[in-house]
Amino acid sequence: MKVLLGLSGGVDSAIAAYLLQKQGYDVTCCFMRNWDSFANNDILGNPLIQSDICPQEQDYLDAKAVAEHLGLTLDRVDFIEDYWNKVFLTFLEEYKKGRTPNPDILCNQYIKFDAFFQYAMDHGYDMVATGHYASTQQKDGFTYLARAADTNKDQTYFLCQVAPEAIAKTLFPLGNITKSEVRKLAEELDLESVMKKKDSTGICFIGERNFREFLSNYLPSKPGEIIDINTGKIVGEHIGVLYYTIGQRKGLHIDHEKGPWFVIGKDVETNRLFVTHHTQKQWLSSDQALIKNINWIVEDKTSIPQELTCKFRYRQKDQDVKLKWITNDSVLLSYPQGIEGVTEGQEAVLYDGELCLGGGVIDVVYKEGKILHDTILQRYEELRHGRD
Repeated sequence: MKVLLGLSGGVDSAIAAYLLQKQGYDVTCCFMRNWDSFANNDILGNPLIQSDICPQEQDYLDAKAVAEHLGLTLDRVDFIEDYWNKVFLTFLEEYKKGRTPNPDILCNQYIKFDAFFQYAMDHGYDMVATGHYASTQQKDGFTYLARAADTNKDQTYFLCQVAPEAIAKTLFPLGNITKSEVRKLAEELDLESVMKKKDSTGICFIGERNFREFLSNYLPSKPGEIIDINTGKIVGEHIGVLYYTIGQRKGLHIDHEKGPWFVIGKDVETNRLFVTHHTQKQWLSSDQALIKNINWIVEDKTSIPQELTCKFRYRQKDQDVKLKWITNDSVLLSYPQGIEGVTEGQEAVLYDGELCLGGGVIDVVYKEGKILHDTILQRYEELRHGRD
């Protein structure tokens, strides 16, 4: 069986290539180039812009060294235009609305399991493979996405928007081993270019950036007021509401008032950022969320249980939720226990035990039957007119 493996220049995809080779697959590796810093005006916030070798080119050299060490062919394919049009412009449009999108999910949806997947199918490959920590399960001829054995590294959250057709033709060689085993194998194989290389924590295919400075390349800063929602007082000045995330507590620079403080809301129209003191964190809590544009990785939607678990953030523990259908690709999730930091624009990913059933964008967040964002604005108006 012919398999095209995405080889990134990191240790995970390197070991994925080795495991597939060991299992007898006919493996070809492919390095994806998806970002051009100079063409895309990626200047501010780019710590290595003046380096002799850019990080992406170093990743390619590391991937090339791995492929040569394993005796595998390495192709190099550019998806720069696809990434800009489908991932990055979507990313920016969401930020302009005051929302917080997840670039890793967009990247998997539009690049790794769309553009790259289609490239593989067009060039005669039977399957694709990646170094994601995930697995699949077959039930009645349908391929489900399932959690990895290494629960600490499981990446099904980031794969929730991948089309079922792509999941069915994808191999996840790391699904049954742990990260420590991956590192150990890399040392045993003497893969010098990757065995001690740190995991990437930057923006998917872009890399490590000072995030606020990076965004300012595309979304100009616009200073405004930081307001305590409990008193209506101005407690600081922000550099642009688009640069902040619900639940954020660092980087607010509210130095003259005792903290910590948490971001609870953004008003893009008036450029106001709302915060709450840690003693009043109820403003971060919600009990319902409308989820739209859901990608279901199931054979039959009627088989989806009403009671599931959900992750509203990657590192969050599974949360018990009840599902109410709105349309075929939108649902209302209820969680009467209350959850902090459910944020519009981020992803809600649904699970039934070990199976990831898919995910969608958090569109509206509610508390006690009211839109939480509107409640915050109403509270501020009441305080403002009360002072006046």
